[in-house]
Amino acid sequence: MRTQQRSFSQSKHSSQLALSPPPRIMPMLVSSFIALCLLSPVLSLPTTAAESINKPPVNQTFHPYNELHKLKKVHFYLKKINKPAVKTIQSPDGDLIDCVLTRLQPAFDHPQLKGQKPLDPPERPKGNDSTADEIADAFQLWAEAGESCPEGTIPIRRTTERDMLRASSIRRFGRKLRRHVRRDSAGSGHEHAVVYVNGDQFYGAKASINVWAPRVTDEYEFSLSQIWVISGSFGNDLNTIEAGWQVSPELYGDNYPRFFTYWTTDAYQATGCYNLLCSGFVQTNRRIAIGAAISPRSSYNGRQFDISVMVWKDPKHGHWWLQFGSGLLVGYWPAYLFSHLRSHANMVQFGGEIVNTRSRGYHTSTQMGSGHFAGEGFKRSSYFRNLQVVDWDNSLIPPSNLRVLADHPNCYDVSQGRNRVWGDLLLLWRSWKKCEMSMIRSE
Repeated sequence: MRTQQRSFSQSKHSSQLALSPPPRIMPMLVSSFIALCLLSPVLSLPTTAAESINKPPVNQTFHPYNELHKLKKVHFYLKKINKPAVKTIQSPDGDLIDCVLTRLQPAFDHPQLKGQKPLDPPERPKGNDSTADEIADAFQLWAEAGESCPEGTIPIRRTTERDMLRASSIRRFGRKLRRHVRRDSAGSGHEHAVVYVNGDQFYGAKASINVWAPRVTDEYEFSLSQIWVISGSFGNDLNTIEAGWQVSPELYGDNYPRFFTYWTTDAYQATGCYNLLCSGFVQTNRRIAIGAAISPRSSYNGRQFDISVMVWKDPKHGHWWLQFGSGLLVGYWPAYLFSHLRSHANMVQFGGEIVNTRSRGYHTSTQMGSGHFAGEGFKRSSYFRNLQVVDWDNSLIPPSNLRVLADHPNCYDVSQGRNRVWGDLLLLWRSWKKCEMSMIRSE
């Protein structure tokens, strides 16, 4: 027992000596300890904290080289797509609108356009008169304060690093996801409610599209209302020109409806893009920013707003021109971009589209149009009005033999009608409860 007490006493004395270094040694030890913590901060953490840094979360692996490479690609693209601005306008929604010299816009990066200037306005289709009625035109949020771009420039919504990092794929930023395209336009979670004409030669289309702000419930889904001008076999050679409004949290980072365009020549595979996010569309107008938020929007039982959109083929040069609102020429898609559309379109569609990712394991509750039944009528349902197509004589005429297509009518449906003032009228609606019950029964 005495031996044990002596050992304990000696060890206690030794540990006290070890913990009480001479005064001159103490500052050196403290300095060394601080330096070590600065160089290796993990050592200053508890064991569990250090492990949480060294071990990534389950199903998530951090690769510094891959992340660095990704950021380099993002910055390279941003430098390429964001051109030097003569003036920058701050939009109330947070967008930056750069006024870029017309000759420096992304379209002129294309080898076939380098050194060229935008073309003069073409001849408008015959019968292109605006109908006077009680519906007000919607315009764009960034221009509400009276700001505008100077002569010789065009407004371009600035693409940010956050925009690109939100994308599901950096390589496909600014493009629709590749999908199998069927003649009924469905595939890979894309659902439509449209009316269409085909079986003839078309040289353009026009309609006024009711503007709403539908609820989009998943970051990688969107909701849009647009015109499609289509040619090709619905295989890998499908050509489309598209214009209208769209809510896309992934592309824009918010839930504002935005004026947008799209084009492809290979069924959304490698060609084409949204807006001005690649070389293609040539903008000529300094008042319209493609991709900018539309304001004001329609409200349920309240005032209604719509945008007039027309796409048509210039009979003289063969380029496809875009008109917005009451006669504002936005610009054109050069004929050389296309294969089948160099000649004419063989189908025109008017209507809505959403993406259903089933991210929660069941059908999305993302809305189309206003999100209300067509039967609820004006001021409640979303509409297209004054549907027209351009014929071989560059004349706007009412479409004949309109057909109705709804990929999932229990979720998104369409009703066609005719009005003495508005001509052909298309109503879109969305019913979540009916859709939900239908999907439950089908599974």
